[in-house]
Amino acid sequence: MKFINWMITGLMLSIPLIGLIAQEKKPNIILIISDDQGYHDLGSYGNAVIKTPNLDQLAEEGVRLTNFYTTGSGCTPSRSGLLTGRYPQRNGTFELFRNNMVNYGHKYTEYEYSVSPERILGTDLREVFISEVLKEAGYRNGYFGKWDLGQLQRYLPLQQGFDDFYGFANTGIDYFTHERYGAPSMLDGNEPTTRDKGIYATDLFERESLEFLRQNSESPFFLYLSFNAPHLPSTLDPELRGVVQATEEYLDLYPEDTSREEKKRRGYMAAVTQMDHAIGSILNEVEKMGEENNTLVIFLSDNGGSLGNADNFPLRGGKAQFFEGGIRVPCIVKWPGQIPPGTVSDEFLSALEIFPTIVNAAHWSLPKNIVYDGFDMMPVLKGGKQSDRTKMFWQFRGDIATRIDNWKWIDSRRGTGLFNLSEDISETTDLSEQYPDILSRMKMEFGTWKKEMENAEPRGPFKDF
Repeated sequence: MKFINWMITGLMLSIPLIGLIAQEKKPNIILIISDDQGYHDLGSYGNAVIKTPNLDQLAEEGVRLTNFYTTGSGCTPSRSGLLTGRYPQRNGTFELFRNNMVNYGHKYTEYEYSVSPERILGTDLREVFISEVLKEAGYRNGYFGKWDLGQLQRYLPLQQGFDDFYGFANTGIDYFTHERYGAPSMLDGNEPTTRDKGIYATDLFERESLEFLRQNSESPFFLYLSFNAPHLPSTLDPELRGVVQATEEYLDLYPEDTSREEKKRRGYMAAVTQMDHAIGSILNEVEKMGEENNTLVIFLSDNGGSLGNADNFPLRGGKAQFFEGGIRVPCIVKWPGQIPPGTVSDEFLSALEIFPTIVNAAHWSLPKNIVYDGFDMMPVLKGGKQSDRTKMFWQFRGDIATRIDNWKWIDSRRGTGLFNLSEDISETTDLSEQYPDILSRMKMEFGTWKKEMENAEPRGPFKDF
């Protein structure tokens, strides 16, 4: 009798513990980045031509964000902001790690490339990447695709908290040769590799991601899948200038046209659809593993779509600009049981929110003594709470932009103006003369932010300290 009572008592005491363990089970996290994809280049964002069934299904099963911004209008600053949770001006990676002589048709020799800025620059090693925080929280971390935050070994993903890496570390490559303007660029871990030369890059990143999932089914995982699609190939071949590469299988999904402009758009759309297929394969694998309901999935473009190929409608401008088309991007988030499916949010949010959101979802804490520029946006995504973001700032070379509430001020080489985004999302009407007080406030707020960034603890490689 005492034994039975002891068993009953033990079982009753264990029930709260079992519930606590289940409640504290860490979710898997999949972060997917496309490269230079337009705001309107998804079926779920209103495009009736481009084929993106898997991303459209992701939107049906999660929340689609329509007012979401990146920290830069180019690859390197936007990715540094995403992975550190800090403005590029604060983390020190606010410029491109890029050689410019290729603009004039110059092909670097092996030695020239090895000592060039593109090869030797990287994000300050004092920065803490999200992968490093998740590793402390018990995650297995995999990175597949484009890195763009430094090529020397000390800058590569395996030294920044990732357990597996297959991809390239510079700005862009040829999708088939994996060369950047003639320089072989694919890496397996820390080592250069040419064994997969000839295989389409998107297929390789899909293959490696699937293998990572299968090897890490027993532990919480963080999969960062960073496609180079639909970025233009980095090649000196004049036939490929401005034309995104894709395989024939996906090119055949779109009508062939003899005009160069249509050829460019066809290649771009085929690359997006091939990327969408890869994403579908990965999400299907998660479902087969029985982990769908315990996996947080985030998809976004790294910056606005490239002009000439992408469709940024109804936004003005595109990549490398601070008009909306360069910094407002598609973003979809799915977390079954947490985020209501099939919802749309027009709340003001940004890529700076992703770091704290993922860390909180992982039941972990942000590192102390580090200034973060975002917040946990999960309460907003769940519905019922307004975003805490009311301001955001951008600066790149001579261009600057400020958004406060629904007001946007831009001062750039391509145009200057004050716009009310709630009434003029396409930024067609400059209201500077009608609202001088608002314009003055925008300039003052930007000046305050700029001073804060300049006074932040200095970070390389571009600052003098």
